[in-house]
Amino acid sequence: MSLKGLFRKKTVQDILNQVEKNNAEGHNALGKHLTARDLTAFGIAAIVGAGIFSTIGKASADGGPAVIFLFLFTAIACSFAAFAYAEFASMVPVSGSAYTYSYVAFGEIIAWIIGWALIMEYSVGNITVAISWSDYFTSLLSSGGIHLPQWIQMDFLSASRGFDEATALMQAGKSYADLSPALQDAYTAWNTSPVIGSFHFVADLPALLIIVLITALIYRGMKESRNASNIMVVVKLCIVLLVIAVGVFYVDTANWHPFAPNGVSGVLKGVSAVFFAYIGFDAISTTAEECKDPQRDLPRGMMWAIIICTLLYIAIALVLTGMVSYDLLNVGDPLAFVFEKLDLKWMSGIIAVSAVVAMASVLLVFQMGQPRIWMSMSRDGLLPKRFSKVHPKYQTPSYATIVTGFVVAIPALFLNLTLVTDLCSIGTLFAFVLVCAGVLVLQNKKDIPRGKFKTPYVNSKFIMPVLLLVGIAATFGYNKKATMDFITNETQLNSPSSIITALNKEETQKVYQYLVTVDPKNSTVETPDLEQLLSQYQGDDVQYSKIISGLPVDDSIKYESGFSLFKHKIPMWIFIITLLGLTVWSYKANLSLIPLLGLICCLYMMAELSVWNWIYFGVWLLIGLVVYFGFSRKNSKLNV
Repeated sequence: MSLKGLFRKKTVQDILNQVEKNNAEGHNALGKHLTARDLTAFGIAAIVGAGIFSTIGKASADGGPAVIFLFLFTAIACSFAAFAYAEFASMVPVSGSAYTYSYVAFGEIIAWIIGWALIMEYSVGNITVAISWSDYFTSLLSSGGIHLPQWIQMDFLSASRGFDEATALMQAGKSYADLSPALQDAYTAWNTSPVIGSFHFVADLPALLIIVLITALIYRGMKESRNASNIMVVVKLCIVLLVIAVGVFYVDTANWHPFAPNGVSGVLKGVSAVFFAYIGFDAISTTAEECKDPQRDLPRGMMWAIIICTLLYIAIALVLTGMVSYDLLNVGDPLAFVFEKLDLKWMSGIIAVSAVVAMASVLLVFQMGQPRIWMSMSRDGLLPKRFSKVHPKYQTPSYATIVTGFVVAIPALFLNLTLVTDLCSIGTLFAFVLVCAGVLVLQNKKDIPRGKFKTPYVNSKFIMPVLLLVGIAATFGYNKKATMDFITNETQLNSPSSIITALNKEETQKVYQYLVTVDPKNSTVETPDLEQLLSQYQGDDVQYSKIISGLPVDDSIKYESGFSLFKHKIPMWIFIITLLGLTVWSYKANLSLIPLLGLICCLYMMAELSVWNWIYFGVWLLIGLVVYFGFSRKNSKLNV
């Protein structure tokens, strides 16, 4: 097969003809049960979950009250992407979502890559939600007097890394009681876990339990899944509105000052967490074949879900950061935490119950989307035929649903929450980028059947270059030093935590003796906490720089420079170079502005993720290419 064969495409008409044939014959056909209201409910079910009950805490701790601007930016970016999804869903109303859209726009190899990325999005996303669900569930049990051992309610990676970090901090003088709750739990889990040889058995068993239950429900049928989802959406919306209504009376506006304590960089640090809060609206596009009128209802369902959830997120973020200081919110259960902090334990209990329900609904939607992606890939010959098998009674992709259960359940026992959140975010953003690019590629093609929904056209020929120039002027005008430091790869100081956890015992003693010479009152501290002693100088950049430069340790511990610093900037350089290319393309091809802005916003959020997420994602895609060239390429139905 020639290289050109890698980009062989499916036509919209062929896809629609195949769906009609399946429906007429009843072969591999899915039951049609969903309306616009059901789709909106599925969207809310997917979006209002781990984001609002868990990851919003970390984002608020990083960005302060100004995190609401990140919610707005992310909502706008997702809305741009939703326009592109809606146009494709109206054009190609089948279960494949971005995978099928890419098959039409770019060809088979890109479709495979996006399908493989979606496997990561839904599988890894559900692992994240299952871990968050487990946190709330075990917290709920504890409030009822049932205390599970720490080693069966925490993943292996969190326990291992947390134990190492806690040990380093305690070696540097911090007491166990002064460790963060997360590090205390990790230290306890590692020390109390059963040991087989040198292996510590730490596994999140409640996460396994909920995945098994949700998989069984989805296997049973779409109608049952829809009814369960609608009930759970009503419950959690009532609770979220109750939180806002009660919490607003405890808001202290003094907590909103400073509004952006860590500046723009602090706000943007929460990109992964906040974007993860929006993942889900795209999952409803996988149910296109089960909609009564997909060309009309899918666009409506997506848009309404994003609008409703954005309003809820902004209100919740303002209430949370108004009730307690932003720097206290870096916890796994921020909503329950703030009410417990204010001694409103009855509200804390209600929130814990609702969070268990809310995150179960997210699991349901994501766990429902994954098998339908596999089913579409299997129909095209890119995966074994068994993945496209539809249960004759329940009318669900039965085999794919069971496999999805295993793929999500096993890693949920061992993987770290932050790692899987970031991986889910980058996989989803990559899908959004390609869907937006697909609309741009197809915008001027006359031979493509169009659906009932089309993204409003605004010519970006002159708008895009102007926006680029304004962006450059704003970057140098308002943040010149940070911009020049980025371009010149200026050496940066490491944080107190990074420095202290990198020291050995001998270096720890030397650092303490140095801090005593700098400030003699440090010698009166009975149990010196080196991280705290260093942190007291952070408020003054000049003094902190002077203190760090004098530390009697190697420069590699004190500073980050050279390639070790530049590698973290590689994603942003990729974004900048791509942005310049898109500006030229928009000028030459009169590109539509909305999908173009969607592509740029999503690519920017990808650039804000760490280089390690790009590397892990790259490894995942390489594994996918091995599968494609080993099996999918020769078994493709286009391979004739």
